Amino acid sequence: MLTLEFCIAGVMLISLIIYVLTGGADFGGGIWDLFATGPRAKTQRSLITQAIAPIWEANHVWLIVIVVLLFVAFPVAFAAISTALHIPLTLMLIGIVLRGSAFVFRTYDVQSDTTHRRWSRVFAIASAITPVMLGITLGAVASGTIHVDIESGQVDTDFISAWLAPFPFAIGLFTLTLCALLAAVYLTLETDDTALQEDFRRRALIAAVSVGAMAGLSFILSAEGAPTIQRGLGNAPWSIPFHILTGAVALWAIWTIWNRQFRLARILVPIQVTLIVFGWGLAQYPYLVTPDLTFSNTAAPDTVLRPILIVLSIGIVLLVPAFWYLYAVFKGTPRKTEAAAAQVDASEKD
Repeated sequence: MLTLEFCIAGVMLISLIIYVLTGGADFGGGIWDLFATGPRAKTQRSLITQAIAPIWEANHVWLIVIVVLLFVAFPVAFAAISTALHIPLTLMLIGIVLRGSAFVFRTYDVQSDTTHRRWSRVFAIASAITPVMLGITLGAVASGTIHVDIESGQVDTDFISAWLAPFPFAIGLFTLTLCALLAAVYLTLETDDTALQEDFRRRALIAAVSVGAMAGLSFILSAEGAPTIQRGLGNAPWSIPFHILTGAVALWAIWTIWNRQFRLARILVPIQVTLIVFGWGLAQYPYLVTPDLTFSNTAAPDTVLRPILIVLSIGIVLLVPAFWYLYAVFKGTPRKTEAAAAQVDASEKD
């Protein structure tokens, strides 16, 4: 039977998946902005800017949905997470603000090389810090080190040890590699310049290998760092078929990137990331904060949850078409970078 809290938890998980696939890819673009190298470094950064600019603010809607639902539908869990993990959460929010500010100032500030480099550095570093802090938060929530008295809501924490540990940091780096992989694959189809496509193809292959390495490391560290997650991923009836499916999709995605089948890779990589996040949610269920807080014992009364689902239903009807139209307008066809456009203009004049 589907309970109200289960339905809302499902919406939160779906929102997290969408946020990683969209906002996470924006962070990944900032990561590759940091590592833009070679004779095409400037055009690489130009392509990243063109790809992110129309949509990056809208993508944060999904993070807002998660935070609001957690606050309203599961207030005890919200209080526990925001208390025990306020340091990584604050760093994550600072990263989001600095990244957005730097992105805007880089575009509209004085267009000198010094100014551009300064804002680019802030944008890139903030883009790297934010997904790491997001992953650390998720890892700490699953680690079982945050203890809460259900009756009083008192959180037993020193504010540090729950997240300053190997497993949360492994999940943070895992999240970073996922964002980098998504961005690199997306960027191969944001341009018709074959040289730029090759640049991001190489980065996608590096990121894909890094994702596999961090997935393995995270699973090994979960033996002590998050035993509930390891039991879910290793012993549940669904775990072996799920691992086989995820691994097969990941290998197929790498094969498509290697063979320059970028359109197919752009389908397979988001499926791979979706399976990873969905598998994490399945492994952690029914815990919202392991080991004391479940979705059922922290849920608000049905008189609160029922109107939330009604509002969510209305919101989906409005939000999904709006996002579809946004992406249809700005992501319909690959756009030329400034350098490529200049070459075309020069050839037309000749």
